[in-house]
Amino acid sequence: MRILRLLLEYDGSDFVGWQSQNEGRTIQDELERALRILLKESIRPIGSGRTDAGTHALGQVAHFQTHSALSTERILRGLNGLLPCDIAIHQVDEAPLDFHARYSAKHKRYRYRIHRGKPALNRSQVWTYYPELYLAPMAEAAIFLPGEHNFGAFCKQDPVPESFRCHIHAAHWTERGSELIFEIEANRFLRHMVRIIVGTMVEIGRGIRSPEDLPTLLSSGDRSAAGATAPALGLSLLWVAYDR
Repeated sequence: MRILRLLLEYDGSDFVGWQSQNEGRTIQDELERALRILLKESIRPIGSGRTDAGTHALGQVAHFQTHSALSTERILRGLNGLLPCDIAIHQVDEAPLDFHARYSAKHKRYRYRIHRGKPALNRSQVWTYYPELYLAPMAEAAIFLPGEHNFGAFCKQDPVPESFRCHIHAAHWTERGSELIFEIEANRFLRHMVRIIVGTMVEIGRGIRSPEDLPTLLSSGDRSAAGATAPALGLSLLWVAYDR
């Protein structure tokens, strides 16, 4: 038995998420189909975590078990030949037998892109936003995020997670031309967490809220007090970090 680790990217525009569901395309199902054809086995790939419908990934990690002796190079070429054009495998590696893409993960980084004005290119990977936004107060608000906090105000609570606590290692905004880009790194993320943080910070950038509202929201744990959930299309999983 072998454990193989995959590094993959995908355009989430036409998917209902990573996780297999009763209806709609999922990355997990497409990958499972390709593995079955290539390796002649019934294989269920496990991802580092779910991504929402419409969310993209540049560095998603998955693993699977196989009895096949096929080399990692041939598996890489074979999967890319079988997968649709909106999923690409960048790397296939042997992993330790106790490796688990989800439970072995130590921290992850996400990026959210807001495009001010109308884009032509990359329009499926940015939130197109027309009202005026100011970067300075959004950057000021991000300063309050690093550290361990209760993110009850910044997650979808159906179902209620086992814990609302996450440790944020880094969070910051940058400006690149017409885009405002938010990156956040943490040991774990809750459902819709990044999107709700971004939606709340957009209200700060418009002057509807103050940057000082953010620590108050963190203390409240009240989802109804935070901002709207930003659209999924602007969000990408950048990478997942492991000890080995």
